[in-house]
Amino acid sequence: MTDIQQAKYEPGRGASPTRLSAEQLGDFLAEHQMGALATIKRDGHPHLSTVAYQWNPAARLISIGSTADRLKVRQLVRDPHAALYVSSPDHLTFAVAEGTAEISPVSTVPGDATGRELLALFPGFDNPADTQAFLANMVEDNRLVIRLRVTKLYGDTLAGDR
Repeated sequence: MTDIQQAKYEPGRGASPTRLSAEQLGDFLAEHQMGALATIKRDGHPHLSTVAYQWNPAARLISIGSTADRLKVRQLVRDPHAALYVSSPDHLTFAVAEGTAEISPVSTVPGDATGRELLALFPGFDNPADTQAFLANMVEDNRLVIRLRVTKLYGDTLAGDR
């Protein structure tokens, strides 16, 4: 596959989408932190949730913090197929990461593996007391990590500068 397929403008049609390369898709996911997570409802329709995420390109892994009582978590336990849609602010570029989700255990002890994984999703704290408060809050809030193992990554752009 070539790096990108050139967009062609025709009167009345606007620019054609340009397919993003694998490298461009990975860079795009890394540049953003917010997206829409699509899970599957019991009736087969999609359920979308706005989420903050972290992309690990080497592992092809998207990590998302959540609380155990969220609908998206219950849906992923029932059916782990999911997709994350990420758009540029002008909506001219997008990426979709499809895969299978794993749900971590709920954080039950401040500083446990899940708490540390959640801590890694946020910028570090200058005050060590803030780190301890964060870890305690993860337990109190019944927090866990959704890990989306990406098996398919695709996206397009209408912007000429990508």
